[in-house]
Amino acid sequence: MRVINHEGLEQEQWRPGVVTRMRVSTVTGALQLCVFEQWCDPGCGAPAHWHSVEEVLTVLAGRAEVWVGEERITVTAGQSVVVPPHLRHGFSNTGETTLHVEAVLAAPDFYAVTHRE
Repeated sequence: MRVINHEGLEQEQWRPGVVTRMRVSTVTGALQLCVFEQWCDPGCGAPAHWHSVEEVLTVLAGRAEVWVGEERITVTAGQSVVVPPHLRHGFSNTGETTLHVEAVLAAPDFYAVTHRE
């Protein structure tokens, strides 16, 4: 059994205002899942993109506007959104504090196809 110490994992800036920590992936020995968390400054988040696998986005703290396809919804701490594969989606921190989200992908590596809006 392998135990992963999340506190020892590095954080990296993925884009301005967004810091990411990969918790579980092929790097940590996962075969079917990728789990990471992000901290997003107000107004920041993830631009429109899609994955070939299902994703679950969970808001751990703060408030986000999440869009999946043409649908938009406000999601707050303690809520999750299940994103089907191949569907364009993204999110933005619409609150006044740092947004903390967890993402789980049904693949061991993070791969996304981005869209320009």
